[in-house]
Amino acid sequence: MKREKQYPMKRLVRRVAFVTGAGNGMGKAIALRMAREGADVAVNDLDARTLGRVAAAVERCGVRSLAVAGNVADPGDVDRMTRRICKHFGRIDILVNNAGILYPTRLMDISDDEWRRVMDVNVNGVFLVTSRVLPSMTRHRWGRIINMSSIAGRSVSTIGGAHYTASKAAVLGFTRAVAKEMGRFGITANALCPGMIDTAMTRRTISNPQLERYCRAYPIARAGTPDEVARLAVFLASNDAAYITGAALDINGGDLML
Repeated sequence: MKREKQYPMKRLVRRVAFVTGAGNGMGKAIALRMAREGADVAVNDLDARTLGRVAAAVERCGVRSLAVAGNVADPGDVDRMTRRICKHFGRIDILVNNAGILYPTRLMDISDDEWRRVMDVNVNGVFLVTSRVLPSMTRHRWGRIINMSSIAGRSVSTIGGAHYTASKAAVLGFTRAVAKEMGRFGITANALCPGMIDTAMTRRTISNPQLERYCRAYPIARAGTPDEVARLAVFLASNDAAYITGAALDINGGDLML
């Protein structure tokens, strides 16, 4: 007798996810992977047109989507976006703080303005969005917070400046503090620490020959893909990771082993 093909159950059915910086790269991959796992997904980015295309792609996965353009470093924008998501979906279960910026500027050339800009998006943005989402999670006694740090936060950035390294290290400290305080509400908080991932931001920062040279030195001698990061994010958002909190999960092809 022919056996029926077994399909894995979707892990995020009836969950609502909010992914910042979802216009491209890892954020887009995470939004789409969560949609394929059954979550309704609100997507954020600065570029409304790009965001509209991502939201349409999310809906083609058979779930609901909502595009909320705005700046995660602007408290007014964050208030507006989170209110709109909660009104539209009724709750926020999963937050992925992915929005971030990177400059390769060397330390002695970093201006005060550029330092503040990186900290505003990469650190203050994570705080602002998290603080506005927590009331929904605490009310429903369940939540998953996934913060995008970097191999830079665990060591030092290969291609980014000191401000990028400092911001990603701050994200790790913030993640641990959230995990410690919010666990009693059924909320976990973890960080992802990608290494060299093949995204538009990476390719804007370094040339193709530089990228290939870096990757040849890794035990897994290639750049990672956004979808590989997305699969790890889905795991952290699911009940499979219910006893993991305050962790920093590396995904770097062996570039850094701790």
